[in-house]
Amino acid sequence: MKTCSILLGVLSCWYILTSKMVQSDSGTSTKGRIDHCNKTVDIYEDITSPEVTSSNFGKPLYCSYRFRSFKGTPKDYILRIRFKKFKFGVLVNGTYCQGGFMQILDHAGKGNAATITSKKETPGSYCGEIEQPQTFLSETSSVRVIFQTNNFTDQTYYSFDSRAEQETQVYLRYGQHPELYPNRRGLLNPGSYCDRTFKECRLQTCYVQSPAYPGVYPRNLKCNYWLNTKNPFIRLYIQNEEFNVDGQRCENIITCPMRPITSGAEYCPYDYIKIYDGKNASSPEIGTFCGMGKFPHSIVGTSEDLFVEFVTSTAGPLLNTGFHFNVGNMPGHMQTAGDKNGTCDWILSSEHLSRDHHTEGIFMSIAHWYPPHTSCTYHLLGLPNQVVRVYFPSFRVNSIESPVKSDWTGDCGESLTLYDAAEPDDTRIIKTFCDTFSKPAEKHDFISTGNSMFIRFESKTGSYSGSSLYYWAHYDFFNDTKFGTAIPDTVCDEEFVSWKPSSGYFRSPVNTLVYKRQGTVTDPDAKSQPIICRYKFTTDVRLFARIVLRIESIKFKDHNYRTPIEKDNDCWYSERDKLLVWEPEEIDAGFGLNRTIINQSNTNNGLCLFSNVNKTRTTSSDPHAGEIKFVSSGNSLNVELNLNPLHAAMSYFKYDEPLFEARYEFVHGPLCGPSVIQPVDEGELVFPRFDAMGFVEPPKTLECIWEIRVHEDRDLWLHFNQVNFVTDDCQDGRLEVYLPSRSVDYPFMSACGHNATALKDLPLLTSKDVEEAADKSSLTAGGTESQRHDNRSRRRRRQRRRYVHVRFVGNAYPHKAQFKIAWSELSHLPRNPDGTPRAARRTSDADDECAFLCPGDERLCLPARAVCNGVVNCPGAPNDESPATCDRWTNGSAASADAGGRGAPAAVALFVAVTAAIVVFGAALFAASTYCRHRRQLLRSGRPAVSGRRAMAVSGRSTDRIYSTDY
Repeated sequence: MKTCSILLGVLSCWYILTSKMVQSDSGTSTKGRIDHCNKTVDIYEDITSPEVTSSNFGKPLYCSYRFRSFKGTPKDYILRIRFKKFKFGVLVNGTYCQGGFMQILDHAGKGNAATITSKKETPGSYCGEIEQPQTFLSETSSVRVIFQTNNFTDQTYYSFDSRAEQETQVYLRYGQHPELYPNRRGLLNPGSYCDRTFKECRLQTCYVQSPAYPGVYPRNLKCNYWLNTKNPFIRLYIQNEEFNVDGQRCENIITCPMRPITSGAEYCPYDYIKIYDGKNASSPEIGTFCGMGKFPHSIVGTSEDLFVEFVTSTAGPLLNTGFHFNVGNMPGHMQTAGDKNGTCDWILSSEHLSRDHHTEGIFMSIAHWYPPHTSCTYHLLGLPNQVVRVYFPSFRVNSIESPVKSDWTGDCGESLTLYDAAEPDDTRIIKTFCDTFSKPAEKHDFISTGNSMFIRFESKTGSYSGSSLYYWAHYDFFNDTKFGTAIPDTVCDEEFVSWKPSSGYFRSPVNTLVYKRQGTVTDPDAKSQPIICRYKFTTDVRLFARIVLRIESIKFKDHNYRTPIEKDNDCWYSERDKLLVWEPEEIDAGFGLNRTIINQSNTNNGLCLFSNVNKTRTTSSDPHAGEIKFVSSGNSLNVELNLNPLHAAMSYFKYDEPLFEARYEFVHGPLCGPSVIQPVDEGELVFPRFDAMGFVEPPKTLECIWEIRVHEDRDLWLHFNQVNFVTDDCQDGRLEVYLPSRSVDYPFMSACGHNATALKDLPLLTSKDVEEAADKSSLTAGGTESQRHDNRSRRRRRQRRRYVHVRFVGNAYPHKAQFKIAWSELSHLPRNPDGTPRAARRTSDADDECAFLCPGDERLCLPARAVCNGVVNCPGAPNDESPATCDRWTNGSAASADAGGRGAPAAVALFVAVTAAIVVFGAALFAASTYCRHRRQLLRSGRPAVSGRRAMAVSGRSTDRIYSTDY
């Protein structure tokens, strides 16, 4: 019995000592242990609120819990606290906990100065009620939880447990392989709980998270995040996680409906994130966000930096899990070559491209955020002689997905407008794209008419993540030099007029955009039409009467045409690349022929050139060697470049070599007189035309080209008289004669001051000499052709022109040169089959044209009206003006006439006899009438005969005056 008493005493002492030790270790009293408050608890231990008893009901309650690690706890661990039940106090006005609250103090640990989860000295508070378990994941390994109420009842309770987790186990916070990215959550600033700095972020290397993520974030916080990427257009986005910042104020969705993600400080009064476009809070504010759900935006900054501020209210519910953002940058950023004014106004010039040795520039749609009513402009500026081209290799039109101003309901919330001007001008809009109704226009050239194009992007809604009109634009500049005057409403037509420079150079379009033909809405088949550039030359006959065209080079590329070249015989209608030259709409008064040869295949009246021409090396004696020369017969001329549309763009776009080169000159000024002289039996031309000297200033240089036209089947005899040049040098003045039957490049005869006498020996020009060469197509037929082809050949021959060109060029005081040109047309007797002249005379009209045979060459004859008229018309001696010939021709002697000219014609003799009879009869009638009147006057007056004779003489004089006047 004694032994039992001793054993009972020992056990009592042990219990008392053990109880004191536990009390000393835990820092709680026996009463506290019984109430489950104010103790250090083990990790993985379930903790519940004290039991409600009569002793604590309605009384204040204060419970504090620390967490003690166990043996084998990981070195770097975090604490996961899971609240299974929670109902403590009531949240009032979203900022104050009435009736009780809970606080969580998350310390920095590791012996450093404690940094708690507060932006002030007082930690934030949780209150309210949860219906689903909520989790808090600590940022450190030292956590303390405090519950406090002034009225503890059965409606105030809590229950939670905890466990330690290593970083590698919290995948949602640290991601995969956290050991490879130790600073993935940013560098924690010394002395702070949640301020973090991120440097040179790239894909999946930076996680911007709310504290305690993915658990409930602490209260009364202000966290700062400095974000940075290596390249511009930093991008802040949420990939798969949800955004939940102040999404609910309580779990009852009836009394506390979920708040959708909204922006604007007025909609986010409690918890929010605020994002700045720059390095700190003094940068432009992008937006303030709160709410719950899928974050719909990517926030894209204008540079490499963003600043994010996260703020939570002093009190709030044990809800809302915060955010998890990724950081990257918008790919495909291109450096724009130009000058930037403000945030997004650019001047992009050809000088910037040349400076950087680029031929094209690039600008892209706005890839970053911008506020509502943003306007961004691009002024594309070329040199004075350039035009601007813009095209879009990539263009997408989307709906506005990330508007800053979400209440816009109209059309065209965002637009892109192209102006053919240096500034916005609604009268010169090229194209407008809208987010609501426009179709994208990829690979379509938009070309200005001048050296400027203005492009403006406008947004009424703003955007957090860039424009809804996604485009990638290329621009370049093209030399649009015109050598003449551009014709309005045409792409490449030019006009050259004589009252501007009287000579000059021109070539195929320098602007090779001309060769990129594109279909339009009104003309979708434009691509299938030939590419045509026309050059119109016009002169005023009071200044110049002709145009001289010299084509120096033609360089067309070879193509695989649909019709083989060997079968393509009609150049004018060929699909080949070609150069056409013709005189438009000229009515030939002498022949009555319409010479609008563009509508017919008539190479005699124009040129159709498709073979390449290269001007050979010139010499002083022949400066125009290798050229193709065309002289207009009138005061207008057309040149047309005609290209096959199937090959033009591929062959000639951005091809710097000219397709053709030519020179023009307006010639034949007023001193030259008329340029075209219609066919006559005989004529003369005197230079200079002195009546024009008083109207124009004497020119320093002068070129005259006369076209002396000839009747069909007539020979022409040209003779030059009174030829005086200023000097003997051929450079100062020369006369040349060109025949249409020969090459126009070389004159038939040329004379200068030192050999002017050669003009006297000019031979007779036959009808074959003065007739244009036959069309080659008409010469391919043989002698067995049908009668129909013979008629067609005769018709073509009648349509050939017959003329002689006389050219005078003066380069030194040309108005002081003098000469006279006289010419005569000569007929010739028909020939027998053996070639001898026929002995029989012509009949009817033919006899009249060949009334007189020239003495020197009896094969030539003249009409009667051209004989002995004071002009020598027969070459050689004796001629038709020799005294002996004229005596015989005038006297009408048959023998003399036959000896000198085979007798006077009967018609001439009859004409002379009739004329003499009429004269004699008229004289007799006049004498009889005068005598009768005189006799009547004498009978009435009774005057003597002598007085009557004197009166008759006076009256006769008076009567002569009256008849003479009446006659």
